[in-house]
Amino acid sequence: MFKKLIAVLALSSSFMTIAADNLILVSIDGLRWQDVFNGAQMSILEDKDAAARPQELKADFWHDDLQQRREKLMPFLWQTIAKQGALIGNRDQGSNMSVANPFMFSYPGYSEILTGIVDPKIDSNDKINNPNITFLEWLNSKPKYKNKVAAFASWDVFPYIINSERSKIPVNAGFDSSPETDSYSQLLNQLQTEIPSPWHNVGFDAFTHRFAMHHLALNKPKITYIAYGETDDFAHDGLYDQYLYAAKRTDRYLQELWEFIQSTPEYRDNTVMLIVVDHGRGAQLADWGKHGAKYDVGSEQVWLAAIGPGVKSAGTITTPQEVKLNQIAATALTLLGEQTSDFNPAAGKPITYILSK
Repeated sequence: MFKKLIAVLALSSSFMTIAADNLILVSIDGLRWQDVFNGAQMSILEDKDAAARPQELKADFWHDDLQQRREKLMPFLWQTIAKQGALIGNRDQGSNMSVANPFMFSYPGYSEILTGIVDPKIDSNDKINNPNITFLEWLNSKPKYKNKVAAFASWDVFPYIINSERSKIPVNAGFDSSPETDSYSQLLNQLQTEIPSPWHNVGFDAFTHRFAMHHLALNKPKITYIAYGETDDFAHDGLYDQYLYAAKRTDRYLQELWEFIQSTPEYRDNTVMLIVVDHGRGAQLADWGKHGAKYDVGSEQVWLAAIGPGVKSAGTITTPQEVKLNQIAATALTLLGEQTSDFNPAAGKPITYILSK
């Protein structure tokens, strides 16, 4: 009995030592697993309607070798995260992940990520305050994280998804200005009004990223959520070339985030970065830009990547059982050393496949 108690205490202690103090959650709207794990798709690269300059695009993104091809698109993901962290979502290798919600578009997907549950009443992208509590809001209610949670998003619906009115979490979304008064923040605010976005409700990811990076450097939050959106919007516009360039820019943003983490004493070796998408999209030339329940194109297929304390250094992980998007909240909380059952017993369970033991 005594030996069993010692073993339990030792196991508990080992989990305590790997718990991260900080979390950066990143979502990349509608970025297909096919592109992430297989690189750019030749049948779409060669289509003149999807790519304005196919030869230039092939020079930038194509290689006959699979590993080099996907590194051309997301070099940091494959050269760093795949070696030091874990990935799930390559269905060609039996690594499967999908949404649990039946709608397969953004608001239901983001709500599922952040709340750990599927709410059938969340069935549109309308600006309606989320009645469900996100794990961000739950953490913000705890003394350890109070006023140390922040969100940055390109899509202007995120204040409603996170319910900033109730949660009191600051959410910079869409074309919001930064409330900071320093000269750099004011320059970003000015530039955002001077550089027009092609979309009425989605700002450029560059501003989302810069606002987030500056907040990290200035205020050192413990929990940061960054939601990049350009990949989905360029896909809806049918612009595979701009979709790929947006994905590659996002990969650079991930690298910049990770390098900032490792060079900042408050974050180095105690911060986990978790990357996920809200939905998939079609696999063929005819449907690659589409997603949603009305299209039978694989919109439910998603992927994740993780790096940092508590995450296995395992590369792409085969999943004996399909992982669900509603497990992200519990996984994030587990990596922070929090009891997920205290958050919401109905939420999906942690993704144990990626967790260190």
